[in-house]
Amino acid sequence: MTIGTERLARRMARGAAFLGSEVAILGGAMSWVSERHLVSAISNAGGFGVIACGAMTPALLDTEIAATKALTTKPFGVNLITMHPDLFELIAVCAKHQVGHVVLAGGLPPKGSIEAIKETGAKLIAFSPALALAKKLIRSGVDALVIEGMEAGGHIGPVSTSVLAQEMLPEIAEQVPVFVAGGIGRGEAIAGYLDMGAAGVQLGTLFVCATESIAHANFKKAFIRASARDAIASVQIDARLPVIPVRALKNASSELFTAKQREVAGHLDGGRVEMAEAQLQIEHYWAGALRRAVIDGDVEHGSVMAGQSVGMVKREEPVADIIGGLMAQAAAALEARAV
Repeated sequence: MTIGTERLARRMARGAAFLGSEVAILGGAMSWVSERHLVSAISNAGGFGVIACGAMTPALLDTEIAATKALTTKPFGVNLITMHPDLFELIAVCAKHQVGHVVLAGGLPPKGSIEAIKETGAKLIAFSPALALAKKLIRSGVDALVIEGMEAGGHIGPVSTSVLAQEMLPEIAEQVPVFVAGGIGRGEAIAGYLDMGAAGVQLGTLFVCATESIAHANFKKAFIRASARDAIASVQIDARLPVIPVRALKNASSELFTAKQREVAGHLDGGRVEMAEAQLQIEHYWAGALRRAVIDGDVEHGSVMAGQSVGMVKREEPVADIIGGLMAQAAAALEARAV
């Protein structure tokens, strides 16, 4: 073991122990992409794969967890969306399979959800885009946090990863393991966040073009061709309809989303839907648009969700090589620094 690899192992020890993995790399949950094949590949390569439940029904999640368990004996987690109408049924499915880690994403956990997850014996990881919310979640009993900056793909907050890390890590990193996410494309960045107090990192975009990823060839080609500036955030057109921005590669789907927002806003105006239902319609829109791109290969009219680190995705390669390359870069960076 070199000085660099020893330093890296020491800095990742807390996060790896929490996850039960070899390295403290959490797989970002990407709908349609983070399914049994990619999730098991990440866990088998020493990271920690996470199933993206997204809009799945409890029955579909049940099948997906079982299929993932058939492909790996290593730990993996399940990402649940807080606004899912069947959230508590999904939690029960995770409990049935004795899933060790549940990740809650998409907003404030609804009443009783934290307790329901903790009662299953699972460790709970939650997302926090702000320090005040992070402190509240810690008081509520979450076991770990993901702080994700606006450079990430998919649903994003308004603040950059580097600013969130500077603001939040000194305040909360000693209380719970914190995983930094958004725009991370090289091991040197991982080393930097570990030095700042992070227990590990979460990566999504870098795994899309993994050999084991089921993403359509067109989807992967779009990633490999793209630069960082091609991954843009969606625009909210109606202040009455709070829409969480989504970062994706620019294409015709941006105009389709604008039309969808106008349609849903019209339903709100007419009293045909409540706000919660309106937001759920937007979420279902994204799930469908993403499926068109990921599964069907329609990268022009579907949503090609990608983080700004997409410019560092150069080729299709096995998950093990992606993780191995990142670890080598991080170790080399740490070896070059003073203890």
